[in-house]
Amino acid sequence: MTLSTHNSPPPSTTDLLTRVLYGDNFRQEHGFWRRLLTTEPFRRAGGGTPDERLALAYHRLRILNGALDSGARLAADPRALAALHEWLGPVDPAMTTVAGIHYNLFLGSLLDHDPGTPRDLADFLELRRIGTFLCTEVAHGNDAAAVETTATYDRERDGFVLHTPHAGAQKFMPNTSPAGGPKTGVVAARLLVDSTDHGVFLLLAPLTDDTGALPGVRVRRLPARMGSPVDHCLTSFDRYFVPRDALLAGEQGRIGRDGRFTSELANRRRRFLHSIGRVTPGKLSMSACAVGSARVTLAIAIRYAGHRLVSGPRAAQRVPVYAHRTHHGPLAGAMATVFAMSLLHRRALDRWESAPEPDRDEAERLVAVAKGWITWQARGVIVECRERCGAQGLLENNGMTELFTGIEGAITAEGDNLAVHAKAAAEMLFSATVGEEAEPGPGELDDPRFLGRLLAAVEALWFTRARERMSAAPSGDPLGRWNAASGAALRGVEAYGYRQAGEAYEQAVAALPDGPARERLTELHRLFALQWIARNSGDLLAAGRLTAEQVSLLPDAVEGLIATVARHAPALVRSFALPERLMSDWPIAGPGYADAYDDPEGAWHRDRRPGATGARTAGFRRAACGSKRRPLREKVAALGTRGVLLAYWGTTSMLSRWFEKPQVSVDESVRPRA
Repeated sequence: MTLSTHNSPPPSTTDLLTRVLYGDNFRQEHGFWRRLLTTEPFRRAGGGTPDERLALAYHRLRILNGALDSGARLAADPRALAALHEWLGPVDPAMTTVAGIHYNLFLGSLLDHDPGTPRDLADFLELRRIGTFLCTEVAHGNDAAAVETTATYDRERDGFVLHTPHAGAQKFMPNTSPAGGPKTGVVAARLLVDSTDHGVFLLLAPLTDDTGALPGVRVRRLPARMGSPVDHCLTSFDRYFVPRDALLAGEQGRIGRDGRFTSELANRRRRFLHSIGRVTPGKLSMSACAVGSARVTLAIAIRYAGHRLVSGPRAAQRVPVYAHRTHHGPLAGAMATVFAMSLLHRRALDRWESAPEPDRDEAERLVAVAKGWITWQARGVIVECRERCGAQGLLENNGMTELFTGIEGAITAEGDNLAVHAKAAAEMLFSATVGEEAEPGPGELDDPRFLGRLLAAVEALWFTRARERMSAAPSGDPLGRWNAASGAALRGVEAYGYRQAGEAYEQAVAALPDGPARERLTELHRLFALQWIARNSGDLLAAGRLTAEQVSLLPDAVEGLIATVARHAPALVRSFALPERLMSDWPIAGPGYADAYDDPEGAWHRDRRPGATGARTAGFRRAACGSKRRPLREKVAALGTRGVLLAYWGTTSMLSRWFEKPQVSVDESVRPRA
């Protein structure tokens, strides 16, 4: 890890942990997006109808596009795409959704297929036409290889006829309405040549103009969905003709000038998977969006917990709600999880981007598992943080409700999590290496290597259990055998996610120099690992991987780490590098959150106007100072210095330092890598 340059001061603890979260190239990969979301067009807009918010999303998309050097370079760079989602997802989920579809699924598909074929992309790069992606159908979601929209080759016109044969084959959920401007789609359809089905391919098809759908295309808005407003639609085709060059060809197949179909891939499923290869960067983008949303929600919750004062154990004492173990405990656990999510996301991105061809399948499986694991963890973090903010967290202006509904979309997008994990479970169940138990050996609960062996043991235990259940099931019933094993296999996939995150933690700790940053990350790693180990302590005890004494020590070890992490959590929030201008858009993130509810016509303002004296003001003074008119100097002397501080801050002066305004030394004058 490169931590400093010649003659530069050593990085602070916050800077070191920021690099842990975002990688060594923080400024190059993230600086542009971090700066963009603080500009006025991206400031949080209050209220508005769903249609107005949708129009704002497309307006911001155009501003974003104008700020890029090249939309094509963004589409070709998975790291830039992930960073876009990581920073802008928490700010405007609707805009982030349409941006991800346009740059990744649409433009990326055009760039990936048959790059030697000349294709004019100017309309899409300049957003004169917005790209969308039509794959899922009403009757086909996770089994998208079975889509029923057809693309029949027409020899006479040398092109393809797109057609929707029945209601179940309507394209489901693409943003194909005229909102935002004319749309063009990449359409997944079953390629038929001389009545022979060659599998599912992608075709480029204009869909709408400025006013509505083109002849042969039918677009209907779906009912409003929970969360951010995107123009999700049902889209169908009535013998809609597109020319020869509409087919996105490649090694998966092409139509020659003689009208014959040829392919380098004999298997139709492999042709389909090759065609929709952009789903993998999409999974990485969903993980990034979840990581960013969880970070923002946790930062809001921790800051609010420091500002919200409640009655203390003594009369007239006020303490931050964060001072209570019942409040800060779940937030400390969430902090360990958010760091784990961030580290696993970077690990999956690095592995996928650098994997040689023999390792591509394993790298893509890690991306898929990470997407499910991270988005599910994000849901848990966001729900916990929302609850810790009480009724304030239910109000839209405080940002959490939109992030909660947004994460539900990420859990479903690019493949439902359960289906994605089930596919990974089936692959891993029959793998000779996945789930192998680490070498047993004694260890201590503060030894990271021992914790790593325990995480591997949990994974091995569940996959072993799944294989045993499959073997015990009656032969001749493949579905029955899978059903017998699937529950345990899915637990094995979950454990695989924990192990990968634990290994990423361990590597990140090893890369840090000795000092406070390494201590903080070690504490987070131990808390993350021990909480998972505690959940599986019975199995580990039965397998001889933990002793009875260690099992009995686990609760105290976890409690001690919660106290330690909670003490440093407000400082850890600063490592998220969230701009203060962004945080100020959510009222409860600031100490003056109550001002958002002030009433200019309230009685309290009338009482403070010149001449507003009398019984009401005298009553206020009596309530504040007591019924006897003792001089303020005498009251201070009676309370003592500590009493004054407790009355003013609600707790020790340390808490006031914890919740200082974040200061992050980041150079924001860079553009995105894309």
